[in-house]
Amino acid sequence: MKLNFTIELDRETDGRWIAEVVDLPGVLAYGKTRKAALAAAEALALRVLADRLEHAEAPPQQFSVSFQAA
Repeated sequence: MKLNFTIELDRETDGRWIAEVVDLPGVLAYGKTRKAALAAAEALALRVLADRLEHAEAPPQQFSVSFQAA
């Protein structure tokens, strides 16, 4: 199974970047740069997926994950 996630990016008025993985509720992260926000959002998304697997909230099958900035 292949999971594809889109990350929406926006820049706050204070200059920080915010990255949100729309398909995973609550997965959003800030960064001083666009790259830092993307990296933080990807890491958080992977943690959420790992937690779901650990608690049997996701199918225990092999899958691959990819991210794309919107």
